[in-house]
Amino acid sequence: MNKAYKFRIYPNKEQETLLAKTFGSVRFIYNRMLGDKMKHYEQTKENLKTTPAAYKSEFEWLKEVDSLALANAQLHLEAAYKNFFRDKSTGFPKFKSRHKNHNSYTTNLVNGNIKLSGGYLKLPKLGGVKVKQHRQVPKEYRLKSVTVSRTPSGKHYASILCEYEEAICSVEPKEVIGLDYSMKELYISSDGKSAEYPGYYRKMQEKLKKEQRKLSNCEKGSNNRNKQRLKVAKLHERAANQRKDFLHKTARQIANAADAVSVEDLNMKGMSKSMKFGKSVSDNGWGMFVSMLSYKLGEQGKQLVKINKWFPSSKICSACGMKKEELALSERIYLCSCGNILDRDINAAINIKNEGMRMLGIA
Repeated sequence: MNKAYKFRIYPNKEQETLLAKTFGSVRFIYNRMLGDKMKHYEQTKENLKTTPAAYKSEFEWLKEVDSLALANAQLHLEAAYKNFFRDKSTGFPKFKSRHKNHNSYTTNLVNGNIKLSGGYLKLPKLGGVKVKQHRQVPKEYRLKSVTVSRTPSGKHYASILCEYEEAICSVEPKEVIGLDYSMKELYISSDGKSAEYPGYYRKMQEKLKKEQRKLSNCEKGSNNRNKQRLKVAKLHERAANQRKDFLHKTARQIANAADAVSVEDLNMKGMSKSMKFGKSVSDNGWGMFVSMLSYKLGEQGKQLVKINKWFPSSKICSACGMKKEELALSERIYLCSCGNILDRDINAAINIKNEGMRMLGIA
């Protein structure tokens, strides 16, 4: 099994310069290889197979950065190609913009070139970089790779991927919870509880609007604009960190309390494009929450069940099973001829739980 540990790193000026050069080199080699592949295919209708080494004689400055970082850029490009030809909906690989303020590269462990000890992370070409290690990595874990990233606010992080062997015993699903997605509360559970999501982006929206207006009035390329850009980036980063912290803690509570969790397999990417609900969908981070819930349950031998998004959870009576053909979105109370009167979302959550139990074979 694999597990990642993310730590903040503090490179010195020389290391920071080399990191910036590595980010740029990785972006350059990705774009150059993508462009050459596209030209070659137009001329021959065949896929061009090349490596970063083929470009080093022409661009000697590529030799100054970590070769494994360039090799991983090639692997990422090949993966993007395969994903496109396997599933056209993923879209054709795009060129990476130099104007994006979030950069990253991945390097692999080879012959002890990466080591974490004594408050420093040894990385290829960079040497020992000071790291803020807030938790210990177990000694039996084998380090595989490190992804170094720089956020728009200028902070650097290292995500350390480790491999370990552990026998996970499957848990018999006795306690099952159904979660119905809610834009306001994040979810409503089958036992009537809600996450009561604070809406961090919404709370910061007015302040963001004020700072973004200042940014738009700054002259492009000026120091004042760069300072203001950092202010805006830090506000976005703060909201994102608050969101992740809330989702991690909420997912952990559910994973500890239930043996299995049932949710709808929703298309969050499509919902986020909605003019009416897009901002709320993006703010609560349901897709991220489900991903966290999945691996936290998996670590304990528990299950996450995803039911079909077309399952009419809101229209079915959770008491008698009768389905309403029409149910307006404005109807927040579910009324059934059998006498069942229930909050619409709680009724849907119970139906999601029941469908999950049926899929698990315990209904």
